[in-house]
Amino acid sequence: MPGSGPKYYPCVLCNKRTKPHERRSINKSVAKYLKKNFLITYKQEDKICNTCRHKYYVQETRQSSVVQHILSDDEEYAPPAKRRSTVLSSPPSVSLSIPSTSKSHSYCFICKKPGPKLIVVPSQARFSAFLKKEVIIPAGCRCCPGHLTEDNFTEDAISKINCTNDNVILNRSSIMDLLKKLRYTALQNEQSRIDFDTDKVLSDSDFINLTGINKDNFNDLHSYIKNTVRNTPTRSTRTSLGIFLFKLKSGISNKVLSTIFNISRSSLRRAISCVRQALVKNFVPENLGFKHISHDDVVNLHTRPLAQTLFGDGTNTQAILVLDGTYMYIQKSGNFHFQRRSYSLHKGRPLVKPMVVVTTTGYFVTVLGPYLADCKNNDAAILKHMFNTNVEDIKEWVQDDDIFVVDRGFRDSLELLDDLGIKAQMPSFLTKGQKQMTTDEANASRLVTKVRWVVESANARIKRWKYLSHVLPNKQVPYIGDYVCIVCGISNKYLPPLSPGCANEEALAAKMLYLSKRVNTLKQRVEEENLERRKTIWKEPDNHTLDDFPVLDEEDLRNITCGVYQLKLSTSYIQEHLEGNCQILIHKEDEHLIRVKLQSRHVSSKTYILWIEYTSAEITAWYCKCRAGARVVGVCAHIASILWYLGYARHNQDISYGVQNWGAYLEDAASIPQAVDESDSEESVVEE
Repeated sequence: MPGSGPKYYPCVLCNKRTKPHERRSINKSVAKYLKKNFLITYKQEDKICNTCRHKYYVQETRQSSVVQHILSDDEEYAPPAKRRSTVLSSPPSVSLSIPSTSKSHSYCFICKKPGPKLIVVPSQARFSAFLKKEVIIPAGCRCCPGHLTEDNFTEDAISKINCTNDNVILNRSSIMDLLKKLRYTALQNEQSRIDFDTDKVLSDSDFINLTGINKDNFNDLHSYIKNTVRNTPTRSTRTSLGIFLFKLKSGISNKVLSTIFNISRSSLRRAISCVRQALVKNFVPENLGFKHISHDDVVNLHTRPLAQTLFGDGTNTQAILVLDGTYMYIQKSGNFHFQRRSYSLHKGRPLVKPMVVVTTTGYFVTVLGPYLADCKNNDAAILKHMFNTNVEDIKEWVQDDDIFVVDRGFRDSLELLDDLGIKAQMPSFLTKGQKQMTTDEANASRLVTKVRWVVESANARIKRWKYLSHVLPNKQVPYIGDYVCIVCGISNKYLPPLSPGCANEEALAAKMLYLSKRVNTLKQRVEEENLERRKTIWKEPDNHTLDDFPVLDEEDLRNITCGVYQLKLSTSYIQEHLEGNCQILIHKEDEHLIRVKLQSRHVSSKTYILWIEYTSAEITAWYCKCRAGARVVGVCAHIASILWYLGYARHNQDISYGVQNWGAYLEDAASIPQAVDESDSEESVVEE
């Protein structure tokens, strides 16, 4: 980083950074050698590395020994007299006879007459100084030198000058600077596998695959670090940023990255560390944290109309935030105290927990922590710690009647949120001995999950950066928070929102609110008529039995389910019953009511019983015995699967069910056949 750390001492010959024990001063003999062979005029503070100095002495020793051996045989040889040492200085300018036309002619700067030779007016001339550049005129032009007056060099005359010459005036110093730059660039790009410095090497899709962002976003992100991270002979600032993003995106080890980028592992570690510090300092504060965005911007720009309709009071001034903790897995520590505090009983492994706060569109407001993972650091305790310590001035940011959408892990913090004037929306609980939620509880829980799913997708977006989904070494624990904040900042600035909303969101929210106040009439009928205990005749579904079941399209199914998650599970449910060892069994209660038995996807020994009421045109009611099956705001996955199969899939022969059964490629120890007792075989009977 510029302005910090020890001074950079490159070798004057090989330009390699010299360590203190390898650094050598330049004496007169070495200086003469450098000037003669490399045209290098050293300064007093210049240094030479021990390797280059050793090569000089070896070469000088060999040359002097060979010359002395040859000349010693000549009796008439007399050594030449020593010359007086002279100080060589670069001339003020050097003219290069580069022709500007095919006839090797150059044109006068003033009158445009051609001439075979060039006269370089040095930079000390007063007219050149007036023009602020060196002037080239042909030797054959005699009139122009006499007419070089300041009156001739008006702004209008200068603007009419046609600069068509390709002549370049260089001195020795500028030539050496050019060669150094070429050498510097060659060292950076020597045998490089991936080049982030040239825009034409990698396409836009290549940038997305390697770094997670496109080329324009990469260039913009580079602007945050180019003044902080310095170039080195082996990597530029763009290469350092590419290494950092490639590391996060792929999760590849430093050994493999060293091979890919042809850079030593120590240089890789320095690049990753420098870029991380620069992004945390310059990039993250502008794109993450309660201070980077105002309360009004969250309400107006990052709140879905569906969430405002479901939970708002109609004023559209409430900020709706969704909170959840995510997990970053780490190694088991040899420090027993830290091992106990970082071990999660819930996950059964050591980890740390960042607390993620997002809006209903998936925009990251802030990421706090990471926190420890023991019982004293559950979600409720972390939320209390946030307000008790007023982290990032959260108390000043949050306003009265703001809404926090949380899961059941925050139940112990509800009282604190109520004292602060914050409304909490959380799914309902099953009380002790209760097997199924009531209709009101199931409906309220569905409203919460309709909004809260976005935080789960936000956590999944973080884990798409593979480095954060791996088990991190304990040496990286101090920097986990930095990595998560950088990834979230990149998501905010360069990636699209997770849930931008749709045109009919307000209508959908109004429908869900209306349904949430209704009762499940079919549940009441099942309980009053005791339908569950009636005699049943289970049959497989066929077209003759269910010829009056309504035909549904995808739009009808989405209107019934109020979402797509249950429909995505339907194909896998039906696949198991059509291709597996279980069946879909149906019993007709009456002309327009069927009872269905369906296998649980979690427990092999458990089945669910559900009822569906219908007419020839529509589905009128439903009820399932599962935990959330009494709701009327949408349906559970079991009812959605039956509706999808009976009303849609069985009428479309091109429908594919579920996914491929990868278990067919694995061995099953339970399928070993029993050994046959050969004594019971008729072939083993021998006639006496």
